Amino acid sequence: MVAPATLSLRPCAPFTSHQHKLSTFTSSPCPLTVHLLPSTAGSKLASSLALKKLSYSPVKALAVDSDRTDSPEPAHQVKPKRYYFLVANAKFMLDEEEHFQEQLSERLRLFGERNREQDFWLVIEPKFLDKFPDITKRLKRPAVALVSTDGPWITFMKLRLDRVLANNFEADTLDEALAFNPVDLKFEKPQTWTAPYPKYEFGWWEPFLPPVSNSSSA
Repeated sequence: MVAPATLSLRPCAPFTSHQHKLSTFTSSPCPLTVHLLPSTAGSKLASSLALKKLSYSPVKALAVDSDRTDSPEPAHQVKPKRYYFLVANAKFMLDEEEHFQEQLSERLRLFGERNREQDFWLVIEPKFLDKFPDITKRLKRPAVALVSTDGPWITFMKLRLDRVLANNFEADTLDEALAFNPVDLKFEKPQTWTAPYPKYEFGWWEPFLPPVSNSSSA
């Protein structure tokens, strides 16, 4: 086994300016003397020299390929809006349930006083019913739906009308939500009318139908 060694430097002349600049990269001009040391001291010196060698190891820079960087996220997309509805056959909704007309007229008047945009509509034979086979199989046709973006109000109206079915769906546009299949409505006039007020006229529901621009029947 080779005996451990240590390094010592003898006094030497000071560096010239040129030598001082290169001192970091060249060997020392001073004479070098090697002394043998006990194994313990030599082991510590060997570890010290190894650490110094590692401390001067060059660092390699990693290049980044610009073509492999992550692509930017797509622009923010508008999320579909949720619509709530209750539905029943047209005879019940438009000809038999007298309080229904009063409630819709009062709500429309309230919206006008508060300058609120209307958020409820009556849709005759709505297309979105095709998404609800469990509902359509229980409906007499033609059907009429009350559609709104106000879920709590639809829940309230369901409790008032009672004999209706309710659910909700998502649509990207108002046109899609209020799309319908054209149908002609005909209601027979009752032979007797015992209420203390006159029966509502046929067509009272027209102010609550979807706007013309949204009446997509295609």
